[in-house]
Amino acid sequence: MNLQGRHFITLLDYKPEEIEYLIALSATLKKQKETGISHKHLPGKNVVLLFQKDSTRTRCAFEVGAFDLGMGATYLGPSGSQMGKKESIKDTARVLGRMYDGIEFRGYLHTDVEQLAEYAGVPVWNGLTDMYHPTQVLADFLTVQEEFGSLKGIKFSYVGDARNNMGNSLMIGCAKLGLNFTAVAPRELWPEKSLIDVCEKLAAESGGSLRFTENPVAGVTGADVVYTDVWVSMGEPKDVWHARIKQLHDYQVDSALMEHTAERAIFLHCLPAFHGMDTEVGTQIAQEFGEEYPRVAQGEMEVTNEVIESARSRVFPEAENRMHTIKAVMLATLGGHYE
Repeated sequence: MNLQGRHFITLLDYKPEEIEYLIALSATLKKQKETGISHKHLPGKNVVLLFQKDSTRTRCAFEVGAFDLGMGATYLGPSGSQMGKKESIKDTARVLGRMYDGIEFRGYLHTDVEQLAEYAGVPVWNGLTDMYHPTQVLADFLTVQEEFGSLKGIKFSYVGDARNNMGNSLMIGCAKLGLNFTAVAPRELWPEKSLIDVCEKLAAESGGSLRFTENPVAGVTGADVVYTDVWVSMGEPKDVWHARIKQLHDYQVDSALMEHTAERAIFLHCLPAFHGMDTEVGTQIAQEFGEEYPRVAQGEMEVTNEVIESARSRVFPEAENRMHTIKAVMLATLGGHYE
């Protein structure tokens, strides 16, 4: 399958068989890394990583992935370039596209990564925008496939803010590949109707399904996968916390909720997760809102520490899989020699 020269902006741009190919390639590259087989298929190439939002997993996955493939990588953090300040997105794209073979972007506006792709002249990869997070979904699906052997027919429940970049991207991915997706969230936090309409058509073609419910227990009953994300995304103002905790307090994934899932069910989270008092934000939230909302009194928000640390949790293998799937995206779109 030839994906050379393609951008990776949203899974809406990729056919189901192309997504499946990227997941299969990820599994192959993971096995090669684990067994010490060199896979420097892109020697002499260079990529640049543009980050408006800080990151641990995305940055490390792109850097290590690039090095493993034999490439050089330049990281430009939130203060590391003039993009959007003294230089337009369009001009930045035309400059970097002449110096690098590929560009990763992690930021806020989805239109920014689209504009980079329009003018760069080289593959552009979406490391996260406010609308979509496609590289994360590849890692999630690789993790699910490793656990269950296949994706089609898996009952996948997403709990929390279902209209954020993860809710959108997981719904798209499930609809494309035939998983049964359930969004478990207050109605006002469901994905946009226009995107739901698109995904319902995709699910009808793939044999998957979409379901939306405000009832946490009904939403996870019989689920094979329970997924959640932070209640307030990076870049949202601090004053959002109170409203979001009020909205989602009863959507916390705890052991009692997990009891309603299938016996084989696993828990996933794209991380970072607030599940205790060992972060500044967790401590602050507990002190400020713990008395009014007992569920967050110990710094546990979207998920409890008991669930994160349980035998059902796969969040750390999932985090590792970011590296393997991102490596596959770079290799496939840059056209490295691969057999």
